[in-house]
Amino acid sequence: MTGVAEGTPAGLSGLVTGKSVIVCCGSGGTGKTTISAAIGLASATQGLKACVVTIDPARRLADALGLDNLGNTPRRITGAWAGELSAVMLDAKGTFDDLVVRYSQSREQADRILQNRLYRNLTSALSGTQEYMAMEKLYELHSEGGFDLVVVDTPPTRHALDFVDAPRRLYSFLENRVFRLVLAPTRAYLKAVTFAANALLRTISRVAGSEIVEDAIAFFRAFEGMEAGFRERARRVEDLLANPGTAFVLVVAPREDSIDEARFFTRRLAEGSIPVSALVVNRLLPNFGTDLPTGDVPSAAQPPAGTPDLAPPDPLAYEELRSNLEEFLVVARTEEQYVAELAGEVAPAPVVRVPFLKDDVHDIEGLQVVARHLLRGN
Repeated sequence: MTGVAEGTPAGLSGLVTGKSVIVCCGSGGTGKTTISAAIGLASATQGLKACVVTIDPARRLADALGLDNLGNTPRRITGAWAGELSAVMLDAKGTFDDLVVRYSQSREQADRILQNRLYRNLTSALSGTQEYMAMEKLYELHSEGGFDLVVVDTPPTRHALDFVDAPRRLYSFLENRVFRLVLAPTRAYLKAVTFAANALLRTISRVAGSEIVEDAIAFFRAFEGMEAGFRERARRVEDLLANPGTAFVLVVAPREDSIDEARFFTRRLAEGSIPVSALVVNRLLPNFGTDLPTGDVPSAAQPPAGTPDLAPPDPLAYEELRSNLEEFLVVARTEEQYVAELAGEVAPAPVVRVPFLKDDVHDIEGLQVVARHLLRGN
């Protein structure tokens, strides 16, 4: 394969059995959720205990696993495999609530935060909250869930980058000067800073309204003493992403727009010194050969004795089939060119082909077919 080092495993078996976290990234419409679920299933077939977690609020993961619904806690999937397979649908607010309870110094402090109007709005509207809570859920499942492998199905590519950057952004927020100014009134030795904070808040109050400012002050003061726990957790999550036991698998469709998104994501990961561990090309057309049939319409084969005579071949139908094959050959060659170019950019990561299947994957049996292709690499 172009761009793949000699001796590189053809499939994902090395990642499935040798990694503790696999993050699946890719643009929308590539079948990333299906691939994530199939990787988890492949791990379970190898006798491991795996969990698949999705950030996407759509029902695609539940549908692929044949479930009516998924929640914020792991749900065991029953099946005839040597290991175990579970799945989780991220509840960002529920995860944030759990984190507040974890790092509060008392139940009273936790209740003050959970009941605060600003907090309730932040957990549903603040940019990046969902991505960071996904990282928190990943860390929780990895460190406390008892799983051999956690597979993360991320949102479409550019949002997945928010997922990767979320720990760093939270840490920057906790170190922000305004955040510290708002906390300053509770610290008696910072009188000068307290005065500056009060002046800042009076200005904000005139613009945004006193009620909003009061909610903000109540939230930040209730939050005091917890920032160290959040900060340390963010560091640990960031370390987990950079750990050798974590692999980033890029899922693409053999289309120009999907390949361009994959290139963008590959470059952004490289900026953070994170390599692509594998490239999965999903729904790839099969190899139809290289040459079109030539000549006249082939004659009908002599039927076996005792069977009805076959109707003579229809020249028009034959020409339509030949034309269809020609179009498929052109598309297949274009797809292979896309794959070869991207493979060179992610080398020495293995390139795994999942063919275009005759039926949509919507149940465990379909996932098993995909899992076999992932493990074999063809």
